[in-house]
Amino acid sequence: MLISLCARALISSSPVSFGHFIKHLPVPPLKPSLLKFNPIPAGKTILTLSSASSDDVAAIDTPHFHTLNSHQKHQIHLYIDSLLQWNQKMNLTAVKEENEVMERHVEDSLAIIDPIRESYLSRCSSSFENLSLVDVGSGAGLPGLVLAIACPGWKVTLLESMNKRCVFLEHVVELIGLRNVQIVRDRAENLGQNLDFREHFDVAVARAVAEMRVLAEYCLPLVRVGGLFIAAKGHDPQEEVTRAERAIHLMGASLLQTCFVESHSKYGQRTAIVCLKDGPTPRKYPRAPGTPSKLPL
Repeated sequence: MLISLCARALISSSPVSFGHFIKHLPVPPLKPSLLKFNPIPAGKTILTLSSASSDDVAAIDTPHFHTLNSHQKHQIHLYIDSLLQWNQKMNLTAVKEENEVMERHVEDSLAIIDPIRESYLSRCSSSFENLSLVDVGSGAGLPGLVLAIACPGWKVTLLESMNKRCVFLEHVVELIGLRNVQIVRDRAENLGQNLDFREHFDVAVARAVAEMRVLAEYCLPLVRVGGLFIAAKGHDPQEEVTRAERAIHLMGASLLQTCFVESHSKYGQRTAIVCLKDGPTPRKYPRAPGTPSKLPL
């Protein structure tokens, strides 16, 4: 099989050089395309946000953003600027203003760190600093890219099936200089059957991708036994979660808890649904691409 490589050098202030590349394999079936990373050491949740009347992002009440150091804040602003610029030529987000991106996307993404930390330390491991995480259906990098900025000790994989979005993610990763991120261009159904990724990650996250029954089949085959799956959901996901209990069980997992993330902005309360991977996922899951969404378990 012929493999074509598109390599791009990154410029860094670090004395150690490193390369990022995307590997495109012929389809079908689509093989994962990777942007490699070189990791570096790390340096029920209630969140209250206040609506902002000023256009100045610094004036917004963003409690999680303000816990970041100055370098991380600068990286977030670079990400937001790039997102809004690229959004003019491709559909990355419906949000058009910087303060809305900060409040609606960045804060929502940062808010799931506490549920991950609390659940992981209580049920999975005594260490939280160096976990491996996959963001399934990353899109514009939410929440995975924001988590990679906030938690530089994590190894973060952004899984996205659309090539143009992967090109945007590659651009942002290079611009920001993130070394703890890899980008994989593939479908979750394919990656879940790939032994290099199957049951490989400590944590899988997904935001604004699909309903819970479908997400369970997308995400849980990628999570190691004893790891976590966290789905970022809206203000009232209970009916959706109830429908997904069978699918979660079939994937070898159980529902651990629902964490509430409250907002005083117009976007309302949000939740983080946390599942614990109790045992291995049967080899027949995930099913063929497209099947989980067409025929949810």
